Amino acid sequence: IVNSREEVDAQIAAFPAALFVDPLTGPITRTALQSLRQAAVAAEVPVLVTAGLGQATREAAYGADPAVLLKALAPRDSEQHPPRVLLIEEHEEIAVALTQTLERRGMQVARAATDSEAVDLAGRMRPNLVVMDLMQVRRRRAGIIDWLRANGQLNRTPLVVYTSAGMDHADLPLLASGETVLFLAERSTSDEVQSRIVDLLAKIGTN
Repeated sequence: IVNSREEVDAQIAAFPAALFVDPLTGPITRTALQSLRQAAVAAEVPVLVTAGLGQATREAAYGADPAVLLKALAPRDSEQHPPRVLLIEEHEEIAVALTQTLERRGMQVARAATDSEAVDLAGRMRPNLVVMDLMQVRRRRAGIIDWLRANGQLNRTPLVVYTSAGMDHADLPLLASGETVLFLAERSTSDEVQSRIVDLLAKIGTN
């Protein structure tokens, strides 16, 4: 467990299996995320970031716009080419809302409804960043993590997995109407979520 860029640099020198950014105890800044990503990419270490998604009216949303931090994580091929984001989300309303906020920040977004669809899409778009609902990560079968590894992209494509357990699906249509917006919140700490994160880290760390 580290709490500063200096500590990250010291640990990266020991060739860890992955850099796991889990901001449960407080928000993480855009600058800090950029710094962590640069250190990990330079050392060819996979990056996994967790987050929570909340939904509220614009006035009541207390967390950051997801696009602000996601843009900090997304490398780009050049100044002339915007970051390419692969979004894996089964709920149409969440997918559309996330896509719109990312595109407003100058990112290109391609959306898959399932992990298996994401594999096909990744081969065509070569994403710079993968953003997905933790519950859609395949636990036992091959999926996007395996594709990234097989194609030499796992160490240079940050992964952001989020939980939306606190969102009421009955309220999702309010996202489409603009009555509510998405914001970053603390992720769920349920046993199911914790187990899935451990499985995902093990999958990422497998050579």
